[in-house]
Amino acid sequence: MTSFRFRDDAEHDEPALAIESFLLDPEAGAVRLEPGDDARALLPALDRLRLVEVAFPTFRDGRGYSVARILREAGYAHELRAAGDVLLDQVVLLRRAGFDAFASRAPLDEARVTAALARFPYVYQKAADARTPVWALRHG
Repeated sequence: MTSFRFRDDAEHDEPALAIESFLLDPEAGAVRLEPGDDARALLPALDRLRLVEVAFPTFRDGRGYSVARILREAGYAHELRAAGDVLLDQVVLLRRAGFDAFASRAPLDEARVTAALARFPYVYQKAADARTPVWALRHG
């Protein structure tokens, strides 16, 4: 498994619990969401969350993007990790959605990930990554 982190804080080493177990354990700080889990169930617990790991069992399953958006828009500011079948082609969109860590089942080359993230210097819409859209750069 290849891991990339785009955060300065220490890596979270607590095991991520399934959402049902997390909600029952008031001391837990890490949760793993599977496709079909409702991320909105975590909103009352955002203050104690330090890691949300979102499962991507197959690259064709895009539900994790919605999870990222829900959590980031609700104010979640800690590590959001995409785990599983994460492909190089997805990294840019996952970062825009709010993921700041990746744990890919297949090896990802760090140089290729860096190149992919730098390939497009401008974006056209606002997203969770807070990059300024090109229209705002042009028109203030």
